[in-house]
Amino acid sequence: MKKYGRVLNYIKPYWVFAALNVLFNLLTIFFSLFTFALLAPFLSLLFGNTELIQDKPDLSFNSEALIDYMNYILSDIIQTQGEMQALLTICLVLMGTFLLRNLGRYMSMFFMASVRIGSVRDIRNDVFKKILVLPLSFFHTRKKGDIMARVTTDVQEVEYSIMNYLEMIIRDPLTVIAYFVFLLSMSPRLTLFVIIILPVTGYIIGRIGRSLRRQSKIGQTRLAGMLSTIEESIGGLRIIKAFNAINFMDNKFVRQNHSYAKITLSIYRRRDLSSPLSEFLSSMVIIAVLWFGGGLVLGNNSTISGEVFITYIVIFSQIIPPAKSFATGYYSIQKGMASADRIFEILDAEEVIEEKPDAISIKEFNTNVEYRNVTFHYEEEDVLKNINLNIKKGKVIALVGQSGGGKSTMVDLLPRFYDTCKGEILIDGINLKEYRIDDIRGLMGIVTQESILFNDTVFNNIAFGMLNVSEEEVMEAARIANAHEFIEKMPEGYQTNIGDRGTKLSGGQRQRLSIARAILRNPPILIMDEATSALDTESERLVQDALAKVMSHRTSIVIAHRLSTIKFADEIIVLRKGKIVERGNHDELIKLDGVYRKLHGLQTFA
Repeated sequence: MKKYGRVLNYIKPYWVFAALNVLFNLLTIFFSLFTFALLAPFLSLLFGNTELIQDKPDLSFNSEALIDYMNYILSDIIQTQGEMQALLTICLVLMGTFLLRNLGRYMSMFFMASVRIGSVRDIRNDVFKKILVLPLSFFHTRKKGDIMARVTTDVQEVEYSIMNYLEMIIRDPLTVIAYFVFLLSMSPRLTLFVIIILPVTGYIIGRIGRSLRRQSKIGQTRLAGMLSTIEESIGGLRIIKAFNAINFMDNKFVRQNHSYAKITLSIYRRRDLSSPLSEFLSSMVIIAVLWFGGGLVLGNNSTISGEVFITYIVIFSQIIPPAKSFATGYYSIQKGMASADRIFEILDAEEVIEEKPDAISIKEFNTNVEYRNVTFHYEEEDVLKNINLNIKKGKVIALVGQSGGGKSTMVDLLPRFYDTCKGEILIDGINLKEYRIDDIRGLMGIVTQESILFNDTVFNNIAFGMLNVSEEEVMEAARIANAHEFIEKMPEGYQTNIGDRGTKLSGGQRQRLSIARAILRNPPILIMDEATSALDTESERLVQDALAKVMSHRTSIVIAHRLSTIKFADEIIVLRKGKIVERGNHDELIKLDGVYRKLHGLQTFA
């Protein structure tokens, strides 16, 4: 119930619409009861049992007073205009009350739609925003397909299974309570009998609903696994074909699909059981009421007339639909809560990278970046060990070493993609954690080995994340990055769509767009993570030329496997197993005749 309450918290911004829904539901209930109150006088008139009432009774909200008042009005019409006119009057009044009842029903649904759709939209927005702010480490052990499922299918399931039954939560209990109060005023003994036997049906329904929630959570997890396989297969289609793994991946998907279909079949069978089961139980309750109430009518000490008993049964039968709806809704909500559990796992995930409430702003980089006794580990094994490094403004620092030595992790700590486990990183003498995160990242431009581009135009990819950028500014950044020439030759120039992840471009073109994006930000600190390692010779020359223009007058941190590309660096840091083992410029490290010279010799020989 706690998590269900959290889902309902999303209704709060729409409380006005919810209040209007309640109001029109109450009006619907009132006109429904008024309609049924006309039934007893109608039956009395039809069976010729109408007792003419001369004195006007007091009108109050209970069945006896309401029926007496209707009999008084009917008596007056019969005496002045005849029985046929009385019958016509009852029919016209019934027509009016049915019209008002259904108008109220429509208006209640009209306002509930705003509550339902708005709440689901807000849940989806919150989940996506949380995904964007969670640290990169959160995604290391999770499949992209599973995350996508939580934002799409799980939220959709909450909409179908919970939000669609929001009105049921408000309307059905009000309807059942109002009808029961009315029935209680008609026959206390008969209503007390009904109240005693109803909890049995509720217990049976509850037992099945709890098992449905458990199975639904398993089903959503298996669906997420399928989505992950689809996402991986599309992304790795080239490898799947190259390694003749089509049958392998197909068999994997078939197994997952079979498993999901099996659990879904079980869920559907349990959910579909709700309607016939609740209908059967309702029928048993009605039969019991007919037996008990019939005894009250036919007994020697009759406490209820035949007309009133028929009216009672008709009104009681109207309790069955909202009760069945409540039962069906209960099953559906249990199914939806399994998806809500998965959504809240995202929303409740710990934000390891947290910004202090009183974080200070930084708009300029003035002196230096310092790594002071920095240690970092992902799980238990240290990736970086006691790193000390001082990077002065305007200097070019290169990080080299074997794969897995901690180079990428070291630069990822600077924009706070991760936080240090021990030690600290300082910019201009102040710990990174003291600054606003957006300001820190605003100081940096990042060019990675894999060009991260989006399915959008060239212009929007270069101007990514920036507002009010002119086309001239974008073109100037492209010229510096040696990208303007090939962009101009594209069908629509800067407004050409480059496809998913830039698939319409070559590797070198994608990389130059990434560099143009970094240039446009005009960052004082530039981070390049193996920006040329995946390029051919000609593309590498163009990219290197672009990088040389970018790095002039900027503080730069370069990760490179090709040592020939970082000979110009002011200082080269050699990392091995998370430790700095050598440092100096190219000539100094060659003379040192250590790890760097060995790496350089291997590449020269190659």
